[in-house]
Amino acid sequence: MQITVRIERYADQGRCVAHSDGRVVFVRFALPGELVRIELDEPHERKDRFWTGEVVEVLEASELRVPPAWPLAGPLADGGGVGGADLVHVSLPGQLAWKSATVTEQMRRLGHVEIPDVPVERIAGDEEMQGLHWRTRIELIADEQGRPSMRRRGSHQRVPIDTMPLASQALLAVAQEHGIWDGGLEPDAHVRIAVPEPRDIDTAADGTALHNTAADSTAVNNTAIQSTAADNADVANDSALRSAVGENYAILVDGKLAAGSDQLHETTTVGARTFHYRVSSAGFWQMHRRAPLVLPQHVMTLVNRVLQGRRSPVIWDLYSGSGLFTLPLAVHVPDTRMLSVEGAAQPVENARRNLGDIGIHAEQVKALAGDVSAVLRHVSKSLAHPDVVVLDPPRAGARKEVCRQIAAAHPAGIVYIACDPASLARDTATLASQGYGLADIHAFDIYPMTHHVETVALFTRKDFAR
Repeated sequence: MQITVRIERYADQGRCVAHSDGRVVFVRFALPGELVRIELDEPHERKDRFWTGEVVEVLEASELRVPPAWPLAGPLADGGGVGGADLVHVSLPGQLAWKSATVTEQMRRLGHVEIPDVPVERIAGDEEMQGLHWRTRIELIADEQGRPSMRRRGSHQRVPIDTMPLASQALLAVAQEHGIWDGGLEPDAHVRIAVPEPRDIDTAADGTALHNTAADSTAVNNTAIQSTAADNADVANDSALRSAVGENYAILVDGKLAAGSDQLHETTTVGARTFHYRVSSAGFWQMHRRAPLVLPQHVMTLVNRVLQGRRSPVIWDLYSGSGLFTLPLAVHVPDTRMLSVEGAAQPVENARRNLGDIGIHAEQVKALAGDVSAVLRHVSKSLAHPDVVVLDPPRAGARKEVCRQIAAAHPAGIVYIACDPASLARDTATLASQGYGLADIHAFDIYPMTHHVETVALFTRKDFAR
């Protein structure tokens, strides 16, 4: 069933809101102000509270609309539908505006805080690459012919692909060298490719030369992507890039290492100091090639704002992974004592090794594996009252119990890193009920072409002098 609607505003999950016969309609691949014809998803019974649908024709276009930079991720009606880039029809400035509106609206509606529009920062190099080539990890599935593929939305159909435009230049070089796009996989095999971004070569500059074919970075044309497969060969033949990657990559097939290294090496710089991390090839790490550089720097700025020169602070780092924030937090101020907590055992082992590599041991940083709420019920007296808490919870957020436990420890400040604005907003409301107010909020577009956004918020006790 097709209907024509006027798009009203942004919604969640990369959709916009329209109305038809008094019913809310959530529309994919739309923009506010547009007049569009949409195909409604099945089922769409009249008794439904709302409908969902997808644009099949744009009758009046927004100035923020551009041709999809990756057509396969565009609307089904145009031969797309593989997912992974639900804002592929939006210009880069439009994507920032979309994400700012989403974060701001969620904080106002669910967080009950009246704030100005939240700024969203584009990561250096992303505009030159036109929002592409930022993922250092990708996952694919082999189709019935053993070709790498992605599932088409709303079906079990697998669409074979011969490149992945969101993948970093380094990852594409590795994939090309190992013949990933040539197929030859076992049907239904799951493939994961992880390639840490090499820090001693300017891949953004390389990306400009290879992919900046559009005259205006806000109007990416399809030619740039249609030629990507050929460009991949150029990238793979770039000896400097491939040399910079070396053996620091992993190709896993059905969870088993097929090529590269099981333990990967990641690097970040905070201030004047460089930190090195060992991480599991199958484990979590910030996906954007520059996120491990940008986020710790901003977090440390907020931590400094809370500590105000305090010596020998106590710091909690919750949902700490392999220690992305733990390492710079541990050495930033002399005689810092820390509690870090992560749910999975393997990242904690990595974090302990990473800390040990810079001379930080259990006496200074107690790195524990376990449920965060359970661990916080049994914190030793020496660590029970942190000066500042840093937390980077999963998409569902920290939730009420953990927020209340943090507040009960009376830290001067809480630095919250969130990948879901709604979860952050709900936890904002909980923290406010416990006496903590929002002191700072800033978002980072570390997921270009998608509706996802990373937000960093600072909460302070109402009696804390800023």
